[in-house]
Amino acid sequence: MSTHQPPLPQAAPAAPDRQAAPGGPYPGYVSPIPVVRTHLGHAITSEWTKIRSVRSTIWTLGVFVLLVVGIGLLAGAVVSNSSSSDDLSDNNALSLGFFGLLLGSMCIITLGVLTTASEYGTGMIRTTMVACPSRARVLAAKAIVFFAVAFVITLAASAFVAMTQVSMLSDVARTPTGGEWLKGTVGVSLYIALLGLLSLIIGSIIRHSAGAITIMIGAVLAPLVIALFMFSSSLEKVRNALFEYSIPNQLSVFYSNSLSDSGPSGWDPLWIILGVTAVAFGGAYALLEKRDV
Repeated sequence: MSTHQPPLPQAAPAAPDRQAAPGGPYPGYVSPIPVVRTHLGHAITSEWTKIRSVRSTIWTLGVFVLLVVGIGLLAGAVVSNSSSSDDLSDNNALSLGFFGLLLGSMCIITLGVLTTASEYGTGMIRTTMVACPSRARVLAAKAIVFFAVAFVITLAASAFVAMTQVSMLSDVARTPTGGEWLKGTVGVSLYIALLGLLSLIIGSIIRHSAGAITIMIGAVLAPLVIALFMFSSSLEKVRNALFEYSIPNQLSVFYSNSLSDSGPSGWDPLWIILGVTAVAFGGAYALLEKRDV
């Protein structure tokens, strides 16, 4: 004897505006959320929002400006009050900007590393890659935004210091030429921005903030320090090479005040750092495509 089975519930009829048809369950439905094909501009906007909204950017750039402007004005004041026209007759007034930019470059290096490595430390990189699956686009957007910020801030600070120092030392130092003005402002700003961009790339490769910052500071200071302790005559060529291609010496070239009699001159340091950065960028892209986030 069979028991009574209750009737199975029937599916509700489809709504008039959601009639099933070939191509999908609700072909007549239109999402209120617009679907837009993303491009590099969207990634740049996202990275710009990130870099201007975190406190590390304000702190590092603030300290950078303080170092460049403060040390530059202090050096100009000390030299103008303690030097005669004979002491600086062969040097232009822009050369004193070197000291502030050398110390300030540490801030740009730190910010460059944090732009990429900090996302790996916090896990934010996963959200970034979900929002923008194209890893090359993410890396390119970070590079463009950071380079623009670093270049503009460095140019503003170095140009202000240059104009102030020229006015302070007009009686004891010779007036810079147009080419020296270009190298001492635009040229050195491009170099500092590329140095920071190289730090960003190293941060993407290392994925660890402290490790990447240590590597970059070592790259800036170690060659010069090692060369200072090479007293043997058999190491003279190595010592000269370390002096000539050390980052402090390449910075001084932009102020026509090289630490050595040979090595890079003119705009050579800019092409060197550009080549190194391009090679590092290619390596970072290859690793980014192969490794998990």
